[in-house]
Amino acid sequence: MTSPAPLDADPVRWSAEPGDRDGRPLLILLHGYGADENDLFGLVPYLPEEFVVAAVRAPLAPPFPAPGFSWYPIEGLDGRDPDHVTAAAHRLIAWTEAAASVDVPVGLLGFSQGAAVALQAMRLDPQRFSFAVNLSGYVTPGDLPRDAELAERRPPVFWGRGTNDDVIPGFLVQHTTQWLPERVDLSGRVYPGLTHSVSEQELADVRVFLDKQLEELTAAEA
Repeated sequence: MTSPAPLDADPVRWSAEPGDRDGRPLLILLHGYGADENDLFGLVPYLPEEFVVAAVRAPLAPPFPAPGFSWYPIEGLDGRDPDHVTAAAHRLIAWTEAAASVDVPVGLLGFSQGAAVALQAMRLDPQRFSFAVNLSGYVTPGDLPRDAELAERRPPVFWGRGTNDDVIPGFLVQHTTQWLPERVDLSGRVYPGLTHSVSEQELADVRVFLDKQLEELTAAEA
């Protein structure tokens, strides 16, 4: 598969102006189906201020009358086709290469579709992404060429989901439950009663995870 064109650089929300980004790690936010770059940007006050946060917009428009944007189709016979998830992840990697120098640590935080793309991007380029936060998402089934490299590196991944989430199919949750622990340093929680959404408790847990990643990055630079 040829690498698709990078994401549009214009509809990106940044937490810092260009002059305030140097020397700081980058955290990329990837919204879910039918949303846009404004959706997860509302999380910025809950995230460590040491990160430069960039909320990017997915490239596809869902079928009418669904609002917003999507990373890959979920409708029809090719819904959730692994090739489409991989194409979206390639777009994200290309955008990252254009937005951040190779010496900038990059983490990913995605919700639902965005989380699936985040994990797929980490599988495609295990050395580029320092960690990932998977909120109500899943690992795409199928093998990728650098999965063994990912398993050797074992980057930190936080996975949060709700017991009442009826959006992500059960077989994908089961696949993710089996796949992640063998290849990443997994932490996270299943939240009783939570639907396909994010709770205050989950945000608090994400903050703890991100603070730990900052400590690890600082220690690595020392």
